[in-house]
Amino acid sequence: MPGGRLTQQERQQIATGLADGLAYAEIARRLDRPTSTITREVMRNGGPTAYRADLAHRATERRAHRRRQAAPRRPEALTEDHGRDPEAVRAYEETLTTVFIASGTPKMMARVMACLTLTDTGSLTAAELARRLQVSPASVSKAVTFLEGQGLIRREREEGRRERYGFDEDIWYQSMIASARSTAQVAETSRQGVAVMGPGTPAATRLENAARFLDFVAETMIRATEQAREVLFTKPEAASDGTAGPRPDRG
Repeated sequence: MPGGRLTQQERQQIATGLADGLAYAEIARRLDRPTSTITREVMRNGGPTAYRADLAHRATERRAHRRRQAAPRRPEALTEDHGRDPEAVRAYEETLTTVFIASGTPKMMARVMACLTLTDTGSLTAAELARRLQVSPASVSKAVTFLEGQGLIRREREEGRRERYGFDEDIWYQSMIASARSTAQVAETSRQGVAVMGPGTPAATRLENAARFLDFVAETMIRATEQAREVLFTKPEAASDGTAGPRPDRG
């Protein structure tokens, strides 16, 4: 696969591919580039609906110029002595961060989430996060407070006053359940509007249809989430003879 920065011609091809409705993987295949390169390029330059090749190229040149002037120290890749390629890890972490941002997570919080996701230890101290991300302790403190408030990370206290932050094993389960409940709340609020707008009116019909649709989605999300948790993450029970019981059927 070719290395180096994307050329302006390649960015034009990316824009054309997006306009034609091609997936990132197909655009990457046509350019002989990693899919992560295309994903990162698009998401940092407006997303699939707002990507413009000329603006993306100019923005990249400006970033490169600022880096040459400031010459900042790059964050360390979380290789953790497993023989990983630091550049590949760093590129993937940037891609993961970009996807978190696109899903609505603020930038600093997304960086912390990506960093914690990719650590083999499962947790990091505030000082380790600050050093890893090359940011101030205050920035880390603000990010972890936000993420903890959203139930996305857990806080553990070590001996003394030092604390570690990591992902709870149930993070994605809790996140999906919270999303389903939020969807159900929108459905309920839509249903309440039917009486206000008058049953049978166009506005009331629109609200009733929305409520029915969102109810179905919320119920399906909860069932699927509960089933996935039971099938994928339930630990095998110990048999009476002390051996592990049968694993759940993974389909």
